[in-house]
Amino acid sequence: MSGHGVIADRHRVVVIGGGNAGLSVAGRLRREGVSDIVVVEPREHHRYQPLFSHVAGGTARAGQAIRPQASVMPTGVGWIHDRVVDVLPESNRVLLGSGRELGYDHLVVCPGIQQDWQSVPGLVDAMASPWGASNYEFELASKASPLLRDLRQGTVVFTQPAGPASCAGAAQKPMYLACSYWQATGVLADIRVILVLPDAAMFGMPLIDQELERKVAEYGIDVMRESQLIEVDAVNRTAVIGRIDDRTRETVPYDVLHAVPPQSAPDWLKATALPAAGDSAGFVEVDPETLRHTRFPNVWALGDAAATTNSKSGGALRTQTLVLAKNLSAVLKGKQPAQAYDGYSVCPFTVSRSTVVFAEFDDQYHPKPTIPFWKSLARERRLTWVFDRHILPWVYWNLILKGRA
Repeated sequence: MSGHGVIADRHRVVVIGGGNAGLSVAGRLRREGVSDIVVVEPREHHRYQPLFSHVAGGTARAGQAIRPQASVMPTGVGWIHDRVVDVLPESNRVLLGSGRELGYDHLVVCPGIQQDWQSVPGLVDAMASPWGASNYEFELASKASPLLRDLRQGTVVFTQPAGPASCAGAAQKPMYLACSYWQATGVLADIRVILVLPDAAMFGMPLIDQELERKVAEYGIDVMRESQLIEVDAVNRTAVIGRIDDRTRETVPYDVLHAVPPQSAPDWLKATALPAAGDSAGFVEVDPETLRHTRFPNVWALGDAAATTNSKSGGALRTQTLVLAKNLSAVLKGKQPAQAYDGYSVCPFTVSRSTVVFAEFDDQYHPKPTIPFWKSLARERRLTWVFDRHILPWVYWNLILKGRA
């Protein structure tokens, strides 16, 4: 289709991405009375990412984390089964992989974050080998469970990437689940567990760090702080770990490598006019409170692809979707956006096979508990395990994706 004249396929709201952010914001917009909403999503299946850690750690079945995309679409929202290759905000157009072109009155950009496996030499080969796994990809999480369960001795390396990442602390979750299992089965003493951590602190909040350091000591985990995975030799099963602040390198032989890749905005998004000039990360430039683009007033963004100040996580989306839906619907009625996102995020750390450390915080890593009278929710608890493992998945499939929670 040519770039001139009227675009036949035009919609009031086009949402890029049919993950947690896209579906829940579309559902909320419908509940606000907005019609003619379409979601562009190429994948056939919708995946509940927080459950991947439980799948990798052997505390959930893989099938519990996945459903057909068609079955989770909010009522009254259209699904365009295609992928976005470009956005032309000056002319309110979205270009799709099929060659199709969409016009929009308002655009909501939430395609998620990109896993940059190829940015670490040898990491792609390591993941394809029998000894590599990850809780950041569905297939690799399924592979991690038997790999970790069947290990009786040797060295396991868990890595957490430097830079922006979706719920970066999730890299640690399968490690604690595996250690808890090895401890219960009497083999933990024969396994060297290494965590490659990009920061000096386990998380960055004193209360949470205290809880995690206690578990690290309990399990005897060897933490390589302010370090990152530099290179992997999949054939010889060695990982080169480097200090972030200097040229120090250490080659570590491993029996299992559980890696989380560096992450960035999707390549196609980096190449559009939506990121801020000179922002190499490529995330969409938005007002961090209203979630409205700072240069294109009919473009909005949320979730991992938005250049907000908060820690990227699924937990941040519940507040973001509410704020964005209210603000966009106000603009459609000729009003000004009145809602402000407060930087809230959450990261539940599964620190054993029956307990969770529940971190709720703002964009300055200050505690931000949602139950004000329960200040000690961050402590290791059985109750938060039940919430994270059983209640939240039900809420996700039945309420969040429909824009009801």
